[in-house]
Amino acid sequence: MCVLFLLQLALGHGARRLHVSAAFSAKAKVSMSRFEPASYINYEKMQSNVDIVRKRLNRPLTLSEKIVYGHLDDPHNQDIDRGRTYLRLRPDRVAMQDATAQMAMLQFISSGLPKVAVPSTIHCDHLIEAQTGGPKDLARAKEVNQEVYNFLASAGAKYGVGFWKPGSGIIHQIILENYAYPGVMLIGTDSHTPNGGGLGGICIGVGGADAVDVMAGIPWELKCPKVIGVKLTGRLSGWTSPKDVILKVAGILTVKGGTGAIVEYHGPGVDSISCTGMATICNMGAEIGATTSVFPYNSRMKSYLEKTGRGEIAAVADEFADLLVPDQGCEYDEVIELNLDELKPHINGPFTPDLAHPVSEIGAVAKKSGWPLEVKVGLIGSCTNSSYEDMGRAASLAKQALDKGLKCKAQFTVTPGSEQIRATIERDGYSKILSDVGGVVLANACGPCIGQWDRRDVKKGEKNTIVTSFNRNFTARNDANPATHAFVTSPEIVTALAIAGTLNFNPETDYLTASNGEKFKLLPPDGDELPAKDFDPGQDTYQHPPADGTSLKVDVSPQSNRLQLLEPFDKWNGHDLEDLQVLIKVKGKCTTDHISAAGPWLKFRGHLDNISNNMLIGAVNIENDAVNKIKNQLTGEYAGVPDVARHYKANGLSWVVVGDDNYGEGSSREHAALEPRHLGGRVIIVKSFARIHGTIVGDFNSKQGLLPLTFTNPSDYDKIRPDDKISIRGLKNFTPGTVRKHSDGSKDTMELNHTFNETQIQWFQAGSALNRMKELQH
Repeated sequence: MCVLFLLQLALGHGARRLHVSAAFSAKAKVSMSRFEPASYINYEKMQSNVDIVRKRLNRPLTLSEKIVYGHLDDPHNQDIDRGRTYLRLRPDRVAMQDATAQMAMLQFISSGLPKVAVPSTIHCDHLIEAQTGGPKDLARAKEVNQEVYNFLASAGAKYGVGFWKPGSGIIHQIILENYAYPGVMLIGTDSHTPNGGGLGGICIGVGGADAVDVMAGIPWELKCPKVIGVKLTGRLSGWTSPKDVILKVAGILTVKGGTGAIVEYHGPGVDSISCTGMATICNMGAEIGATTSVFPYNSRMKSYLEKTGRGEIAAVADEFADLLVPDQGCEYDEVIELNLDELKPHINGPFTPDLAHPVSEIGAVAKKSGWPLEVKVGLIGSCTNSSYEDMGRAASLAKQALDKGLKCKAQFTVTPGSEQIRATIERDGYSKILSDVGGVVLANACGPCIGQWDRRDVKKGEKNTIVTSFNRNFTARNDANPATHAFVTSPEIVTALAIAGTLNFNPETDYLTASNGEKFKLLPPDGDELPAKDFDPGQDTYQHPPADGTSLKVDVSPQSNRLQLLEPFDKWNGHDLEDLQVLIKVKGKCTTDHISAAGPWLKFRGHLDNISNNMLIGAVNIENDAVNKIKNQLTGEYAGVPDVARHYKANGLSWVVVGDDNYGEGSSREHAALEPRHLGGRVIIVKSFARIHGTIVGDFNSKQGLLPLTFTNPSDYDKIRPDDKISIRGLKNFTPGTVRKHSDGSKDTMELNHTFNETQIQWFQAGSALNRMKELQH
């Protein structure tokens, strides 16, 4: 018998209305890069805000607090309580990768505004599939994605957004080379935006709707983050790399341990890590659910700024150095201590980035666990590990193997992080060494790291092992094969394991056999932090927007299957939501890859109706342990999740998704909220939501007019059946009422929590944040 649940909202944290102050005006003007001469650094305003807040709070501040509070819209009146209140902030700039930029720019176009209010850029890196090698793959991508690239270039020109063409490199490497600086607050529409913390900035991954807010000049809301301090002592040396720091931290904190917090590294060990090494650590901090990660300004950052043509920024940062490090005596919500002298090389996986193993133990663990020992493919590069130093250290190992007459036993791929890195490692001979040892140099793009990999050496379902220097290794993430055991580690360890061809190899102790039969050990990797010569910028791949783009047109064909102009979602009708059908009760892990897969679906990121055909197709249905197979309660037949959702919508039946813990872990993928809303969903009820860099996944849903709710009692998850209907009561005032339990057996009640503040309630009532933005313009 179908049971009807009446679910009553419990009151979450509210947020009082804040006054909006004028945008920052710059006094210390500094050229941000050779491409963005009009950008400014405003340390004076930031210092003023910090002084106001420090006096109000009457305590020392962490570095994270200095940068975040330094960007407050109203430092005099902002309610500040770590982990509780919502902050209204004024970020310095916005960056968007091409997959998420499509929806972000479509939303900005829908806003009716003529031009972005802050410096913004689009980066073409996600739509290039790895097949044969860099030049051919890039040429094919330009042809296949011409419509999307033209849309992004023309939209950027019209609305004042810089455009980095395909082939320019991965968004996070471009930001590090050109736009990040100590003390910046930058938001990016990609979950690994925290990469910029390696240059002392607070860089946060968000959804496209958040980017639209900032581009529209609206204060951006962030729940006041807690601060986890990671104190580093000792020095990195030998086979241990910066990647091992975050691999170890991920093992300690797990994929949920950083939720709601900024991870702030400090201590004497920091100075033994290069600037790009610090960026690696911050980048993969995304995998512990952290809002972002950050390092204090030091000489390694100064050297990187100078080598990348931004010496004048370093000079200004030196003047404000006290602003760019934590106050003495500041307090963290949690402290982790790592002695880098004792840290050993690590490798994490498979299937989750927090399953940490010392490299010395992975062979034995793999044997015991039944994981394939043979390494089929080793992949280095990605936004996490594609610096000049990374490539140099990998090349030093490849050179040792070549000198002994060896090549990689596994397939081996190399992904440069940017055109500048590609050109420089080619000039300095690293590319040739890596190619000679068996490597294929791929395009300057995300490629296999995000599933853009036309892999053909194994069949789907064939059990196999790959090792990568990437950041994420969820099931089927890289190659769409759920049987692929993917492990993440440093580029040095990837290279060593690719040469050895097996997981059962510890380069610190084990020997290889040279072509002449001689046994030898690889010496620890070595590589220059920065090139002795200046970086070679390579080809010019940047398009700066014209001063006035109002006369330009952005065409979106009604017949396009890649792009679709947005229609506003319907407003809330003022009544409680009655008799919502459970669409699917999800069992276990449900990441954004499960909710809205990447890979081949990336090409539909600008077409909401088409990409909605991937909604929840990777989620496990608790009713039958199957994926993409649920019962249509109107017909009694089983079908795919999107198909059933469309049928319900066509018949006027709204629906709800029920999920488990940490729902939405993974990328900053607002399609995971847009798609359910588009297909008729109204509510997402889970044990807990993941946090994507400071924005609870539920906030993505609330921006699209969905209700993201959590069980007050997590065990109530077990009470809901896949065929239930659910009513949500208490919506009119978003206030708690009595929880009613009925005795006739046909109904039951349970309490749910929300975390809506006043602004988010207005989004729900208007139907979406974008609808609310339009209301405020009239």
